Amino acid sequence: MALGGVSVEKCYVSSCPVVEESLSDQIQGVMVSKEEQITGNLSRIESVSVVNKEVPEGILNLFLYERKVSSGISCNDGNVLVMEDNLVLKRDGCSGFEISDDRSSVGKVKGDDCFEFVAVGGVSSFSSEGDLSSIQSVESNEFRQNYLDRTRFSVIPMSNQKKRNFQIEAFKHRVVVDPKYADKTWKILEHAIHEIYNHNASGLSFEELYSEFCGDEGGVSYDIVMSYFGAISVMITHIMDFEMILCVVRWCVVCSVVVIRVYQITVSSLCCEWNAYNMVLHKFGEKLYKGLVHTMTLHLIEISKSIEAAQGSLFLEELNRKWNDHNKALQMIRDILMYMDRTYIPSTHKTPVHELGLNLWRDNIIHSEKIQTRLLNTLLGLVYRERTGEVINRGLMRNIIKMLMDLGSSVYQEDFEKPFLEVSSEFYKGESQTFIECCDCGEYLKKAERRLNEEMERVTHYLDAKSETKITNVVEKEMIANHMLRLVHMENSGLVNMLLDDRYEDLGRMYNLFRRVPNGLSSIREVMTSHLRETGKQLVTDPERLKDPVEFVQRLLDEKDKYDNIISSAFNNDKTFQNALNSSFEFFINLNPRSPEFISLFVDDKLRKGLKGVSEEDIESILDKVMMLFRYLQEKDVFEKYYKQHLAKRLLSGKTVSDDAERSLIVKLKTECGYQFTSKLEGMFTDMKTSQDTMQDFYANHPELGDSRTLVVQVLTTGSWPTQPSVTCNLPAEMSALCEKFRSFYLGTHTGRRLSWQTNMGTADIKAIFGKGQKHELNVSTYQMCVLMLFNNADRLSYKEIEQATGIPASDLKRCLQSLACVKGKNVLRKEPMSKDIGEDDAFFVNDKFSSKFYKVKIGTVVAQKESEPEKQETRQRVEEDRKPQIEAAIVRIMKSRRVLDHNNIITEVTKQLQSRFLANPTEIKKRIESLIERDFLERDNVDRKLYRYLA
Repeated sequence: MALGGVSVEKCYVSSCPVVEESLSDQIQGVMVSKEEQITGNLSRIESVSVVNKEVPEGILNLFLYERKVSSGISCNDGNVLVMEDNLVLKRDGCSGFEISDDRSSVGKVKGDDCFEFVAVGGVSSFSSEGDLSSIQSVESNEFRQNYLDRTRFSVIPMSNQKKRNFQIEAFKHRVVVDPKYADKTWKILEHAIHEIYNHNASGLSFEELYSEFCGDEGGVSYDIVMSYFGAISVMITHIMDFEMILCVVRWCVVCSVVVIRVYQITVSSLCCEWNAYNMVLHKFGEKLYKGLVHTMTLHLIEISKSIEAAQGSLFLEELNRKWNDHNKALQMIRDILMYMDRTYIPSTHKTPVHELGLNLWRDNIIHSEKIQTRLLNTLLGLVYRERTGEVINRGLMRNIIKMLMDLGSSVYQEDFEKPFLEVSSEFYKGESQTFIECCDCGEYLKKAERRLNEEMERVTHYLDAKSETKITNVVEKEMIANHMLRLVHMENSGLVNMLLDDRYEDLGRMYNLFRRVPNGLSSIREVMTSHLRETGKQLVTDPERLKDPVEFVQRLLDEKDKYDNIISSAFNNDKTFQNALNSSFEFFINLNPRSPEFISLFVDDKLRKGLKGVSEEDIESILDKVMMLFRYLQEKDVFEKYYKQHLAKRLLSGKTVSDDAERSLIVKLKTECGYQFTSKLEGMFTDMKTSQDTMQDFYANHPELGDSRTLVVQVLTTGSWPTQPSVTCNLPAEMSALCEKFRSFYLGTHTGRRLSWQTNMGTADIKAIFGKGQKHELNVSTYQMCVLMLFNNADRLSYKEIEQATGIPASDLKRCLQSLACVKGKNVLRKEPMSKDIGEDDAFFVNDKFSSKFYKVKIGTVVAQKESEPEKQETRQRVEEDRKPQIEAAIVRIMKSRRVLDHNNIITEVTKQLQSRFLANPTEIKKRIESLIERDFLERDNVDRKLYRYLA
């Protein structure tokens, strides 16, 4: 058949057995061209055909050539459709439509019956009244040549037309059906189902039916089965070009045509599907559905017997093979019964075909008395064998487990997962008990970790992903949670031993495992905190370790570094562990009231000599560690007192290693505690710079002193430097004259100031000649210089004579004489009797035999590195005195803002404000409140005596 100059190889249209339907229900179909010359965008000639035995060729020529166009399509009004190349489809009065262009009429359609036209790009419909048999064919050669051969047009939806809802209508005429139709048809379908289950689907013999609908030609080609709104089925056969298949499918999608299936075999199951369709259409859906259930059940019963007969390892293989066969059969059956699946089953709320097949498999196979228990035991047995080290067929396990999952989550959970978890719990309960009796903590944790990884791997290979959390919870409970405390406290291998031996790997494993169970990390944290506090307490209270303050602080830093490394490498930088570490250090450092002093002495040692030759990065690192310990101190003001004293000595003696390091530490203290904390420390550096300028001016005003600077004076501001008792010392006459000159110069330059000499803080360089003419330059303290100058006028002096001549306090004098006479290698004096201690009856004389390989000899003063008990009491008293104004200032600030406040809240607020400097004593706060009341800053409430009011 030739249409519009385009050859169509063959088109077969299957019609419904009842042909009395209205034409509006029959118009549908597809005709496919095999023309190879048309190219571009996989374009193919597509045409719509009415499903009727006799179709006027004019209808085909006129309406049924379509091709998507990109332009030239518009809609003028409800009666006119303008198409490409000015081709117009126009209503011709009330008698029909006329196709024309701007030149002449090329064809007309007239008639009385209604018809519908389905077009690419949507659904458009228009109607014409008239008799279908009177529709004239359009044979115009001009129309063929100018339009149909050259281009194809598409009708677009009319803008003013409402969208029509399509539905399947009941037959409009009484239908007479053969009484045996349903039984005969079901026999055919039943036979087909039997053949499918018997693997004979490829041999289904439907030649007679196929010949009735499809003709006699055979061969391998593509067949397409389509359905338009479920009302009419269409089959297109003998399509040899697969690209043309794509064009047809595209057309079907656009036109709401359902493509049921594309077959590659000419003799297909279309006839079976058609029979199933007719049974549903003729109200035999219930018979078809029940027959399907019965037939499938019979086959599944036979399958279950075959599975039951399988022995040993063949059991799962047979089950897997039968399950795959059942799925293939179920797919084919669902294709045959697709119409029933889409129409009858939803309307009657029955189970769909595929789900029905799964349910029947579940009930007849999986829940069979002889299969259910055997299947579970077999699966659990394979899991047990794998856990004990055997190799199993994971692929087969995966297929069986997937089968249970496909049957529904409840089947998987009830028939496998729940028993699997119960058996796993018992298995790991027994195994963990065995392990913990024979293994140390580290080895046990390795086994637990390996088991946990094995279970997660097992889930990955053949279990449901949702089972991972459940099975890991079982392992965690039985192997970790139930033995958690025993593992942590295990003797010789528990957490404490791991901490002592720096077993980072075991600590990390314990952390990773314990974090998976409730209260796991808290157990580790509590044991670590307890151990750390006990160790730190021993460290800060051991009298032997307190003898060397520098070593004391260094041990604290080493301990902190150790636990920082543990938390970083083993505990994943867990903030809760870091907080526990800080809390523990703060606890035991403040157990020793001398910790502030020791930390200051440590800094003093480092900045005097300990940082020589050290890079700036290392200096910063050491200072950062010192600041870390400083933060733990509750009495930071005590540290400030000692640090100020030590800094003063370093600055005045010129013993500091690096001014930059000194200033860096002050900046860190300022950042930590604020400007007030470091303002006096910064003032000390300012005084040192001012003193240099002052000495330059002094020598400029006294040129008679020459270029050699015999006297160097440091002028210190009293408020910035640590207060020292003013001690009178009898300086040698030479020094006294110079000191008086400087006093006169300074007071003449600065009015309103007073100078007091701090001879205990000075140094001197003196030149000495010993018995054999050996000359040395001795670097000594001011006190030592006063003692040595006495021997210019005497060969031998007693202790009392020296004390009376110098006026040096007894304690300082004894240390001074001890350093001059008792230090080997630097004993420029000798004493009788010879001993390490200085007595009041001792006599001293010059050591004529003194010698040294150095010209310059430094003679240090024997100074107690730690304060004596009276000195400690004095320092503590000064600290307490300094705290009083700070507490009062805090109270006034709080009351000024609150106006009225009770006693307990004042204590709380004051403690909070001052905690950055020291821990205020509530008793002292109460005393300061009473002092402020006496001075009319506060008053008590007349009714509530614990309530205070601020007085402006």
